Amino acid sequence: MASILALAAPGTISAQTAQAAPPQPVENSSASALSAGVGTVTHLAGTLSVKRPDGSTRFLSTKSHVGEGDILSTASGTYARVKFEDGAEVVLRPESQLKVEAYKFNQQKPSEDSSVLSMLKGGLRSVTGLLGKRSRDKVSIVAPNATIGIRGTHFGMLLCQGDCGAIPTITGKPPENGLHLDVADGSIVVRNPAGQQQLNAGQFGFVRDAQTPPIQVPPQQGIQVTMPPAISKNEAGGRSIGKERKDDECTVR
Repeated sequence: MASILALAAPGTISAQTAQAAPPQPVENSSASALSAGVGTVTHLAGTLSVKRPDGSTRFLSTKSHVGEGDILSTASGTYARVKFEDGAEVVLRPESQLKVEAYKFNQQKPSEDSSVLSMLKGGLRSVTGLLGKRSRDKVSIVAPNATIGIRGTHFGMLLCQGDCGAIPTITGKPPENGLHLDVADGSIVVRNPAGQQQLNAGQFGFVRDAQTPPIQVPPQQGIQVTMPPAISKNEAGGRSIGKERKDDECTVR
């Protein structure tokens, strides 16, 4: 399973990142290390902001902490990688928002395990950590139209909400609105009120809305959030988001 995540840069997702208040100056990484956190920003190319549970909004830098209740937002052209305490990693693509709904990890207390992330917009790649291996039923990523259960996994997801017009497909038209999924390793189970679908390594999925069951789609129709070869080779098939871009344009540094 890959331990380093990066994404191939598509045309930028155009929806604007909503913020309740202007961000404060960049958070001091040494000061943030003194605060309780559940994860750390390990790589950052561009501008990453966070809205804290207390309503404050700040810019983050590498080594800044991430806590429960935080909403992370990447600006246009920004890639941000976060490593959680159990070793799980998430890389956010440009103009994405991710909320850490809940996270509990204690090496000695598996019964207390919990990890729930909410993908509010945009896309990401995720590699499972120890929580996903020992307590897989307590780890999930939630999107507006489905919940993804983890089965020891490396996978990508892209949420299109009228903002994926620059992403190429085999038809030449923008991807359908909805949730696009690809699995590079392990498997995921995608659920919503209309049904569920398991996706294994090399498979692709799609969820149109919460009233439509998740489905598996043929590889030639799949939308893949790829990693550039300069970082790590992703052997999955499908249409690569940003496949025409140069590696040095999308490397997470």
